[in-house]
Amino acid sequence: MMVLAMTALMLVVAGAIAASSDDSVSPRWLRGNTHTHTLWSDGDAPPETAVAWYVDHGYDFLVLSDHNLVQNGERWFDVSPDGRLTPAKVDAVRDRFGADWPEIDAGDGGGERMRLRTLAELKAAFDRPNEFVLVPGEEVTSSHRMAQIHINALNVDSTIPPVRGDSVQATIQANLDAIIAWGEANGQPVLAHLNHPNFRKSLASVNLAEMRGERFFEVYNGHRGVENQRIGNRPSTEELWDLALVARLHGGAGDGTPLYGIATDDAHDHYTVDAVSVPGRGWVMVRCDVVEPDAIVDAMRRGDCYASSGVFLDDVRMEDDGRLVVDPKAVGDAGEDETLTVEFIGTRVIDGEPRKTGEVLATVEQPLGSGAAVEYRFQGDELYVRARITSSRPHPRPYAEGDREMAWTQPVTR
Repeated sequence: MMVLAMTALMLVVAGAIAASSDDSVSPRWLRGNTHTHTLWSDGDAPPETAVAWYVDHGYDFLVLSDHNLVQNGERWFDVSPDGRLTPAKVDAVRDRFGADWPEIDAGDGGGERMRLRTLAELKAAFDRPNEFVLVPGEEVTSSHRMAQIHINALNVDSTIPPVRGDSVQATIQANLDAIIAWGEANGQPVLAHLNHPNFRKSLASVNLAEMRGERFFEVYNGHRGVENQRIGNRPSTEELWDLALVARLHGGAGDGTPLYGIATDDAHDHYTVDAVSVPGRGWVMVRCDVVEPDAIVDAMRRGDCYASSGVFLDDVRMEDDGRLVVDPKAVGDAGEDETLTVEFIGTRVIDGEPRKTGEVLATVEQPLGSGAAVEYRFQGDELYVRARITSSRPHPRPYAEGDREMAWTQPVTR
């Protein structure tokens, strides 16, 4: 049974919606993860093993975002029973890719070592036209005093050295500027997203708000050590999003553009299903015509993407007449009691002042198997509106106990 909770606004089931877009053109959503680590930095798997998991699980693109490097040049890794690269892991590489794939020789200490495959070799092995692509990338990793400042650079194929400034904000901006400058110098579209702001209590909403030249951050990171959730008086990453949106869109912070949220794995652990940071916890869905790095980055920069930890959408769009339409994908094997809840979240400006930040403006609950779209109709006083969609199904690889499959759309303004 559909339950509608309205707050001075109307939600309408999609059967009553006359879509203004061309229904003959079906959007193609690409599933990708932009935050993954391997033995090139602090991951526990050879890069080919990490990539293979995402290929096997139907992803369309992947960024190997090792710390302060792109996987270029020659690097050998020691094989040892008690190390990060064990004989069993090498055997698994042979089983998957063939006996001749791993290059093994004697290390300095007399034991074996294996050469790590480069980005170029990985792309040659895994890239398939319009099916799967490795997007080159790096986690530019810096700090200011105790604050950890990690920014993923997407579509960069050479290493961008980290920069330190004289404050947290100066360090953030210096690294954003370096990533943007790399793209301009190389004639390549790039994207930078600020990672796990609550990691080690490093960042506040003002740091997200004051970003200039870029506007992406991780609203969901699958690493259990980054503290996405509210802890005590410290806001959750989703609360930080709303606080930063108000500051950017009403307070003049940053460059005044909406802040966009993405979800990632931040995968380091590629062998144990319930480890601290495993693949398959969070990802970004990008609406794009082709499976190519430049096109994927361009689509994300337009905001034609949403974050997910398990919920999929057929469509999300803003109509010219002021309706935000969210069209969840029907779940074919849904049980009778399984539900999907769509919450439209925003901040109103009344008499020139923002009211309750991140208020739930309207909610609709419907059967998980329905696939019915819903809409939010702007009333004119909203600074922005975004949608959070929550399934009653538990996340199969949860970040925290009790997690449900979810999705988050980008904020829109009228």
